[in-house]
Amino acid sequence: MTKYRAKPTTIAGIRFASRAEANRYLELSLLQKAGEIASLQTHPRFTVWQHGKEKIIYEADFSYYEDGQQVVEDVKGGKGTQTAVFKLKARMFKAMYPDIRFVIVER
Repeated sequence: MTKYRAKPTTIAGIRFASRAEANRYLELSLLQKAGEIASLQTHPRFTVWQHGKEKIIYEADFSYYEDGQQVVEDVKGGKGTQTAVFKLKARMFKAMYPDIRFVIVER
């Protein structure tokens, strides 16, 4: 268990930080099979700041396309899991990638 009492879970060889994240993956997989979303990716990484060789990377839980628009999702177990670092990286992500829809899924 992690400090937020999340239980790491593995599905189809993919390790998820929590059961909530793994369950969301199953939901998104079904939506992809139904043709509602496309190009589902797990744990995509985005550079949200770079200066020379230094980078700040934001790793989301999921990325996919819905109605032609890219969506990035992060699954959170509640307000307590939205740390100051997460909030900062989320703001940086939104500023760096304004055309990507950013979604927090609270479970």
